[in-house]
Amino acid sequence: MDQEQKREVPCGIYTYKHHCSMGVDVHEIFVKKSRLRVVLWYVGILFLLVNISQPLLAKEGLSIGSVWNITFAILVAKCLQYKPVKKESVVIMPAFGVQLEIHFWSGRVDRRFVPIGKILKPLINECVTPVTCYWSLALLLRDEEELLLVFQKSRPPVKMLVPVWKALCTLTNSEHLSPSRVD
Repeated sequence: MDQEQKREVPCGIYTYKHHCSMGVDVHEIFVKKSRLRVVLWYVGILFLLVNISQPLLAKEGLSIGSVWNITFAILVAKCLQYKPVKKESVVIMPAFGVQLEIHFWSGRVDRRFVPIGKILKPLINECVTPVTCYWSLALLLRDEEELLLVFQKSRPPVKMLVPVWKALCTLTNSEHLSPSRVD
């Protein structure tokens, strides 16, 4: 019987949990639920509905001012959009492949399985946008034009991505970077 290992690392809004039992290696990134963000999302939706219904209830024609109000309300609602992700998991099954899971607060679970023979190499990318910079973990897949993001809905810090990356490198027999470059 395999010995079970467990490890937990909190960082900001994310918590990384790792456990391994009976040959299956599970890496989970939990996202803390922000009540303020949920309340702001509902306020944004309410603001949008009020701005849309106000010209209709006043029986006015849509003027340029009301079109700008509706556009502004849609932008505010989009900025405050609530992302209901509870956790994202990477389940590594050495004989079969990798299963990527996204668990939502509603109970819905999206799963994607990638066979071991299709994975060429796991990669850690630095993503730079005009506003921010973050790290992502991706899989380079055989016969695919685009990279597959391992954590699609969340952006955990690089210190949480490294253990998952190392486990995926071990699975695919990829060469590790030198420890000074990763840690």
